[in-house]
Amino acid sequence: MSDDVNMVCLGGQRVGIIGLQTVFEEVKAQGAQSDEQLQDELIARVKKKNYIPPSAQNEYAAALADEFKRFLGMTVERKKHLDVKILGPGCMQCDKLEREVIGVLAELGVPADLQHVRDVAKFKDYGVFGTPALIINGEVKSVGKVPMKSEIKKWIETAAR
Repeated sequence: MSDDVNMVCLGGQRVGIIGLQTVFEEVKAQGAQSDEQLQDELIARVKKKNYIPPSAQNEYAAALADEFKRFLGMTVERKKHLDVKILGPGCMQCDKLEREVIGVLAELGVPADLQHVRDVAKFKDYGVFGTPALIINGEVKSVGKVPMKSEIKKWIETAAR
């Protein structure tokens, strides 16, 4: 069989896994296993062709088990993922917005990929021409000001649902 590459979502990032389809077919042929055994078996097989950092092994195991269950046709709840971008060249207002967003994410315990885009040439890609700007899951929420913390909190709570 050829070495297929499948993408798996790990902590909001897409990671390519070599030979995943083959691993799934082999594990399926073995029959039913407990969740813990399933995760151990998937990790052991996937590690033969892929590097898995020891610090991320548990996260990989859980993600692989979810993907395997989808492979079997089972319904697995996908975790809501937030993509938050701050657009600004690094001025005081932009940095303040970034601190506010980090504070709200920490307060709510919401995981998110947070990126501070400082390259002015990339602002147009988001349809934004003023700074600071806040974009949550591709939707422009604020431009030209630092919104109130309560407003940021409301936007993040809504997006995290």
